[in-house]
Order: sequence, then structure tokens, then C-alpha cells
Amino acid sequence: MNRVDPAFARVDPKRAGFYVWRIENLQVVPIAKEFYGEFFRGDSYIVLSIKDVKGLDSHVHFWLGNDTSQDEAGVAAYKSVELDDLLGGSPVEHREVEGHESRRFLGYFPQGIKIKAGGVKSGFHHVDKGVFQPRLIHVKGRRNPRFSECSSISWEEMNKGDCFILDLGHLIFPWLGSQCNVTEKMKTLEHCRKLRDERGGKSTIVFVEDGQEDKMDNDPLQMFEKHLPLKDRSALKNAAEGGQDEASERQMAANIKLFSCREEDGTLRIQEVKPGPLSRKDLLTDPQQRWSEDSFIIDNHPSGAWLWIGRKASHKEKKEAMRNAVGFLKKKGYPSDTKVTRVVEGAEPADFKCLFRDWPQPPPPGRVYTRSRIAKTVQTKFDAATLHSNASLAAETQMVDDGSGKVEIWRVENFQLVPLENIHYGEFYGGDCYVILYTYNIHGRDQYIIYYWLGSKSTQDEQGTAALMTVKMDDEYGGAPVQVRVVQYKEPPHFMSMFGGKMVIFEGGKAGWASKGEKDSGPGDKYMLQVRGTSALNCKAVQVPLRASSLNSNDVFVIFTKTAVYSWAGKGCTGDEREMAKNIAARSPRQLTNVFEGQEKPDFWNVLGGKEEYASGKMLQEEGSHPPRLFQLSNATGNIDVEEIHDFVQADLIEDDIMILDAWECVYIWQGKGSNKIEREQSQRCAIEYLKTDPSGRDPDTPIYSIKQGLEPPSFTGFFGVWDRDLWSKGMTFEELKKQIGEGNLPIAQVKENVTNGTQDFNEVTKFSLQELQVLVEELPSGVDPSAREIHLREDEFQRVFNMSYQAFNKLPQWKQKQLKKTNKLF
Repeated sequence: MNRVDPAFARVDPKRAGFYVWRIENLQVVPIAKEFYGEFFRGDSYIVLSIKDVKGLDSHVHFWLGNDTSQDEAGVAAYKSVELDDLLGGSPVEHREVEGHESRRFLGYFPQGIKIKAGGVKSGFHHVDKGVFQPRLIHVKGRRNPRFSECSSISWEEMNKGDCFILDLGHLIFPWLGSQCNVTEKMKTLEHCRKLRDERGGKSTIVFVEDGQEDKMDNDPLQMFEKHLPLKDRSALKNAAEGGQDEASERQMAANIKLFSCREEDGTLRIQEVKPGPLSRKDLLTDPQQRWSEDSFIIDNHPSGAWLWIGRKASHKEKKEAMRNAVGFLKKKGYPSDTKVTRVVEGAEPADFKCLFRDWPQPPPPGRVYTRSRIAKTVQTKFDAATLHSNASLAAETQMVDDGSGKVEIWRVENFQLVPLENIHYGEFYGGDCYVILYTYNIHGRDQYIIYYWLGSKSTQDEQGTAALMTVKMDDEYGGAPVQVRVVQYKEPPHFMSMFGGKMVIFEGGKAGWASKGEKDSGPGDKYMLQVRGTSALNCKAVQVPLRASSLNSNDVFVIFTKTAVYSWAGKGCTGDEREMAKNIAARSPRQLTNVFEGQEKPDFWNVLGGKEEYASGKMLQEEGSHPPRLFQLSNATGNIDVEEIHDFVQADLIEDDIMILDAWECVYIWQGKGSNKIEREQSQRCAIEYLKTDPSGRDPDTPIYSIKQGLEPPSFTGFFGVWDRDLWSKGMTFEELKKQIGEGNLPIAQVKENVTNGTQDFNEVTKFSLQELQVLVEELPSGVDPSAREIHLREDEFQRVFNMSYQAFNKLPQWKQKQLKKTNKLF
């Protein structure tokens, strides 16, 4: 058996998880969760995503910064293959290049990725905690923007089509290009607020509109001009020079080509087989068309290239597949950033299958590579002991333990925290906000997490109070807790695990009842819950309207009445989901009645007020041969640009856009209220063009339905799981967000001296003893950056250890600082 890299030893191929590693000195090193989404352009990274989507769906990405070395890039590629082997050969493997990341990769980081200057070779592990270096951050992207540090602070780096952040430490200038999109504006402001929060609220944010720079007050204008003189503003580029946000153009089926990769006499040969449209049979070299002994390259330039590995391909073909594909791109003269994705026979993702007109056919007989399936029983017990003994594993898996620690919950009422009775733990109301203190023990020492949960229909006052009370509670515990902001429907795994598979989200809330003069009456005598989840670690139930139209063939629903409890199982649900429904039904002492779709009796329909149309049909009931796909359409480039949204939910339907839901048997055009007139008028033509340009050779006469935001039928909403009719009415506008962020600012005069210094307060971070900091990385106290341990020393101990003050140490050259840290075992 091949030796597994120690960095991968904790990956469980049978459990969902998300992991990030960086290549440091040609070794694979795990990245702590708090730094997920941050990439240094001088480095290479490996990212693994294993998702539970009615079976485990695995993707391995190796990301190459523009300044990474060939050695580091080679290690990332080689170790990705090793990780792939560990997972049984089934993951899809992606090559990602800085600035040209795939939509799937960007989708892992909803707040956008942060690309920073430097890397391991240059000594940049993370931003130096002692001295703040001013920087200019470029914000670009329509859905999941990239946050990239510019090589210099100058107008030449900037353009009118994007947003930029001039970060001076205690003063932050978000500069908004006159032609940037709404997403870039919102994400820019959110990122600025996050930077301010990370600095304890001691930074001030000054908004700068393109062309309105001279309208700032005198003090911030002087600081802004020190780095970006207005006299040099003529170097600012127009939007076109800044590049398009979306550059993935769909190609006509005839442009796609198939190439075979075959080993002959020890030499790998690549030969063109045929142009598109393609059939799955083109890949099967066995005379009976059961499997393939070869590998193939599907050239879909400029959208990228796919590398398909046959089940019986030689070991050399498998091992050197990605290197050969990159060589193929070079020979073709394609750009070095062209996307390359590797898949194996029997584990092809939906976006690969859609390149073929007749995919899929029945799977080949015999043993093939398959994605691991979760057994149709409750999963095995979570191994919490392993997490307690390995802090880095807890960071990687996003689970500090199995959720069995001490839980205390408060609800926000009238700007105060009111304790929740224990019997109501796990019950949340969408109109309220909650603060949860979680206490667990590691090596005899208590650790804390403070979650603040924000209901989707809670007020801004309630959300603000929850955040403030979280900070106050953090202070009461000496800054030791980890703070986690949790938004309804986006609960992380550990949050759900605290309630043992019995988390429930009800409609309504305390504030709403009080405004009507009503008491806290709970969900009432009759209500229905939609159950989502496959284990006690990821299960939650959400209240939906008690009527037949709320049902969905994909899920399980539990209906409570005064006299009975029903569990309704759709044809597309799993055994795990039915088991979790039993846990939820245990809320009532009444006997559970199981009802299966298609076998309902009249008394069941009477409880729901009679039969109605609901989200049903072949695509919803079965693991269809063609899973639904969601696309965002744009005509920004003058051509039809299509961006696929993976693992989509309702929130991925953007109000400013036209979206296409491809259900294979039909296509839906969803028109957002903010989409422009031209896009709406051309949406029908766009859908037809989409069908014509589908490489799988679709029937152009496939039915096309046009629907408007807010008027969606159940045949459409059923593809999105839980559907909230009020989702979009609660969104905050750009101006409202801008106002809210501005209200949290300190006066300019209060921060002016700190900005001039450019230094951070040495006393702002939590302090520890020298012994607590001279330990292995995984044993460091929570919140300590391994590359800046020294700033966590108490001032007197810092003087004793380094024989100088922190300020004097800060003025030393980087090499001298590192030498002193190594001598004192703080590196």
C-alpha cells in the first residue's frame, strides 16, 4: 500500500468535509480554518471538498499562484494525485490558476477569495502583526469576487469597472468605480467592515466615489493623497481596460474535439479522434463497450479542457495524466491559465456528462470507480476523541468536537439577552436572534465558542444587539472565545451537532408576537416541518406552511396535530432522512404514522386541507440521469456569457440577473426584478441559444418556460429545497449597508495619529506565557498565529526574552527578527 502523506492522514473518505493545505518547503501543510480563502500568490495550495449530496461528491483542486515556483507547483500536482488515490480514485481533479479560478472553486468561499502578495519563500506567512504595511486591494467579480493585493499603490493599478480598497490600517478607503457592479460594491463594503471588526472597531471607513475624491473632508483627503495623489488620477484606466468580469463563453458543439491518450511502447501518444457532438460510446474502447483502456482529452477551448481516465488505463497514463494535459495545452498554444479538469470513469460530474449528447447510458457491468455512498442507516458515531487530541484536525473538519459540550442559549428581547429554558434548546424562530455559548474542554482547559444566530426575518435592531452582546460576552471571558456569526439556513456542521439532530426552525418570533399583543405561543397545535439531513451532525427541520403545496418529492416532512403525528416520505428521499425524521417526530408523545408518497389516505390529505399540486415529477423523485443545473446569463461582453452555479439554493437567484434552470426535460427562464430591459427582451433568444450551444447536442425544441421573480410555480421552486417567499424583501440595499457601516466609525481625529504611525497596538491581542507559546502548532492556544507568536507575550516577558522592547524589535530587519524567534523557540 502506498504511503499516505501525514498531512492527509486525517481525511475520512467516507465523511463530508472541507480541507485546505499549502505547499511549504516542498511539504504539504494544513491551513487553519480561520485562514481559509486567503492565498499568497507566491505559493501553491491543495483544496479538497467532500460534500454529502445523496452520496459523497469529491473534488480536489490544486491552486497555483502567479509567482509560485515550478517545484511548488509540481508538488501540488503530485500530491493532488496522491490525495486522489487515498479517496479511491473517484474525486474530480481541477487545476486552478490565480485570476482564472473555476466557478466551483470560487463558490467554496462566499465572501470571495483574498489573494495576497508574497509567500513562504519570501517569508510572508501571514500579515505581520506588529507593523502594518499600507496596501491596495483589487475587488473584482460578479458573484464571488476576488480580493487581490496590488503590486503597488498607484492609480495605474486601478480602473473604473471595479472596486478597490486603500487599507492604511486604522483608516480604510473603499473606492467604488463608476462602472462596477452591485455585487462588487456590496462585497467591498462587507470586506471593509470585516477588516474593521478584526481590529476591534478601531479603524474608520471612509467611502470614496469615483470622481468624487476631492469631496472628502480635509484630514482623510490628506491621508488618501499621501498614497494616491489626485494629480496622478489621469493614469486611472477605463472599465474595458480592467477586463470583463465573466469571460467563460459557451462554444458551439461543432467546436468541441476529442483526443485519445494512449501508451505505446512506453511512450504516451495523443491523437485526434473526432469533432463534436460527442457520444459516450466514443470513450469506450472495449469491443462490447463496457469500459475503456485509454484516456481522452475533451478540448472545449476557451472554456477549458477535460481529461477522462478510462477504468483500465495504464498506471503511467493515470499518474501523468494532468502533466500530459498541460503539455497538450502548450502544444496547442492555449494560454497557461486554461482550466484543466480530470475525471475518472464511473465518477463523472454532471458538467462533464453534459458535454455528451446521450450521457448517461447504463453503467458498465463489473467493478468500477464509484463515489462512496452513505449507507441507508444512521451513520457511525462521531469520533470526538480524535478531535480533542488534534487541534489542527478540528480546524480542518470545522468540528471542534461532536457537539456534546455545555450549551447555554439566550434570545434577544428588547435589546437584552433573555435566557432560554433548556426544554426549548434547539428551537429557533426565524423572526428572532439568539446568542449561544458553547463550552468544551481540551487537555483539562475550558474552551469557548459564541455563536450568534440571525433569523432571516429578524430586525436590524435585533441583529445589531446580538452582535454587540456577543462582543460583551467575549470580553467577560477575557477575549478567549471564538465568535461565529450564523445566518438562518447557513448553519455550520458544529452548530447543528449541538442539538443532536433535533434542531428546528419555526416561523414567527417574539418581536412579532409582542407587536400584536400576543404571548409567546410557539408553533401552535398544527404545523409541518421539512426535514433535511442525513445524521445527527447535520440535521435540521424547518417549518413550512401546513398545506399540500409545501410538499416536495425529494424530502421528508413531519406533520404535527393535536391527535396524530405523520411522517410523509417523498419518493426521492433517502433512508437517512427518514431516520432523522423519526428523531424530529419524537418531539410529540403521540405514535408516529408513516406515509409514503403515492400511498396517502384521505385522512392525511384532510390534515393538509386537501390535495394540491406540489413539487413532484420524475426529476424530483429519482436520481435523474440529468441532474438540474442553474446558470446565470449575462450579455456584458456582447456575447452570451454563462456562469454555472453549483450546489445551488434559492439565494443564488440574483435579483439583478436572468437565470436559467435546466431541468433537461424543460428549461426555465427566471427573470429577476432588477434585470435590465435588454436582457429581459432577449431572454427567450438566450435560452434557445443556450440549447443550441450545449455540447451534448440538445433538442432546440425543448420546452422553455418564462417565470418572474415572486411568481414561481412549485414545479420550479421544488428544485431549490426550502423556498422562502419573503427572502428578497429582507435584503439590505447598498445605501442601507453603507449607512449602517458608517454608523460604526470612530471620529477621524481619534484615529489620525495611529494612521500616521502605521502601527498596530501591541496590547490589542490576547497574552500567553512563554511556555504556552513554545509548543507544536496544533497545540497553540486558540487565536494565536503560528508565524507571529511573539506578539502574544506579555510586555515584561517580551523584554526578558528578547532583551529589548517590542517597538525596538519591530525596527529590526526581517531576517534578524526570525533569527531571534528561532533562538527562543517562537518560530
